[in-house]
Amino acid sequence: MTAVGKTLADEDVLETAKRILSEGYVCDNCLGRQFARISTGMTNRERGRLIKEKLRKRGLLEKEKSSEKCWVCNGLFERVEEWAWRAVAALRDYEFNTFLVGTRMSGLLAENEEMLWELTGAEYAEPLKSEFNREVGKILQRLLGKRVDFKTPDVLVLIDLNRETVELQVRPVFIYGRYRKLVRGIPQTRWPCRSCRGAGCERCNFTGKMYPESVEELIKAPVVEAFEAEDMILHGCGREDIDARMLGRGRPFVAEVVAPRRRTVDLRRLEERIRESSGGKVEVLGLRYVTKDAVEIVKNVKAAKTYRFKLQLAGKVDEQQLRAALEGLKGVIRQRTPLRVVHRRADIVREREVYDVRLVELGEQPIVELRCESGLYVKELVSGDEGRTKPSLSELLGVAAEVSELDVLDVEFELPASGGPT
Repeated sequence: MTAVGKTLADEDVLETAKRILSEGYVCDNCLGRQFARISTGMTNRERGRLIKEKLRKRGLLEKEKSSEKCWVCNGLFERVEEWAWRAVAALRDYEFNTFLVGTRMSGLLAENEEMLWELTGAEYAEPLKSEFNREVGKILQRLLGKRVDFKTPDVLVLIDLNRETVELQVRPVFIYGRYRKLVRGIPQTRWPCRSCRGAGCERCNFTGKMYPESVEELIKAPVVEAFEAEDMILHGCGREDIDARMLGRGRPFVAEVVAPRRRTVDLRRLEERIRESSGGKVEVLGLRYVTKDAVEIVKNVKAAKTYRFKLQLAGKVDEQQLRAALEGLKGVIRQRTPLRVVHRRADIVREREVYDVRLVELGEQPIVELRCESGLYVKELVSGDEGRTKPSLSELLGVAAEVSELDVLDVEFELPASGGPT
């Protein structure tokens, strides 16, 4: 916002400028920046030069020595182009469309600016950091042909004036899709060893993991390679048990690709690469670029699910008896936190609904399909979990029952358009 009614020729402006310059040599940028809100349409350097000219015409400013260094910025604005070229070198191997420049000030420059503001006030001033960011950014735009984005830049160029370094903070790429886990015995994400907590010990064969691989790791390797990234994090729409397969359309997930050097790859080819490299254990479908918002949407949605499972019955049950018991499962189920997970989850009673259940095949181990509300524990719905789930199939049959094989057939969710492309 421009100060209303003020001009650079006003007496109080020139008096303040004279007071600033009396402390020692101040460059045009640093002088002009103290009056940035008074006039528009010019740079701080132009503004400072104009003020000095007005002071000289009035005999209030002696000719400055060209060898002098500004006591405010310590010559920083003489090095703007140098810093821009250092940023270009740092960005050389990265694909990006937008950027933003940021600066970590040194303690000396921060102190100098505070001293100046104590002397003159900061009513009309722009911070040194803001001007430096802008001036470096203007040069980068010209050199790279890229545009500045103040909200969600692909890359933040962070200039550390204290350490004299250029760091890059690269915005992640987010990819939405569905994964199918075609084998049993694989967790969704890396499972640290319970004994050593990931450090490596005899129990985990010094891998730091309870299981040698996970869905996340099988997807990660091809993704990291394709995007030349540092890492990948899988955000799933829920998770299936380790001994369960994820079939049907697959489970929705968002892959967060960390610090990618490439931002655009052929996602169809990536799907093929994941399938090949996993040895057919995992495949992904429908990959597409999305925004960061998709992570929270996918993680927090309560999606209905369809399961198929085989029953292991402790006694003989005829078809009519089984069908009647399955019918009795429809409706609200009260489940106390299962014994197998109570060590890591709150021990409370949850109510979940079974929407539909049907007998698919009788046989020695009957096959059942069930559609239910998110958060229902299917294994405990069958076994009863020592009375912690009511009703249960075991209770309704009067015969102990367990799930011998479990598959997830569907997770009812579609990512809305708001999770669209980056």
